Amino acid sequence: MRIYLIGFMGSGKSHTGNKLAELLKIPFVDLDHKIEEQEQTTIAALFEKLGERRFRELEKKVLHQTLLQKDAVISCGGGTPCFFDNMEWMNEHGVTIYLQTSESLLMERLNREKSKRPLIVNSDENELPGIISQLLKTRLPYYELAQVIYHQRKNDEDIAGFLFQSIENKQITSTFD
Repeated sequence: MRIYLIGFMGSGKSHTGNKLAELLKIPFVDLDHKIEEQEQTTIAALFEKLGERRFRELEKKVLHQTLLQKDAVISCGGGTPCFFDNMEWMNEHGVTIYLQTSESLLMERLNREKSKRPLIVNSDENELPGIISQLLKTRLPYYELAQVIYHQRKNDEDIAGFLFQSIENKQITSTFD
């Protein structure tokens, strides 16, 4: 089973993905970390050096490399589904799960980790809500193409446990090779 976790930055894709992979006893792949590893630099540095368009081309190439893993939980960057044919491609090659998170919860999380996020690193506390709202509005049509949507309500939910149980009970299945 190949599972692609998608959602806005700060939605918990890496955290949830790591835990879910552990429960399923399959590898976890963080797409951003894989890109950083291959390019030997940070996502922020790549954004600055390449610009968003060329970064997204690189991201697509690395995304397609996930086909080499038959079983894996793959945490995608927040913009991954929104460029090229990435969302359709992920739907064809795995199960896509959108971790839908409220703007207020995203605000709370992203305020603490702005320095790690290239698209919001230079924003102040007053600008952040508008940036989140605008980006979310443009990305939502892509996110909503996911095969499964998990609505997060609060910080301490056991999302990985819920998804694991759903997979175990065959409520989420995959027939992809």
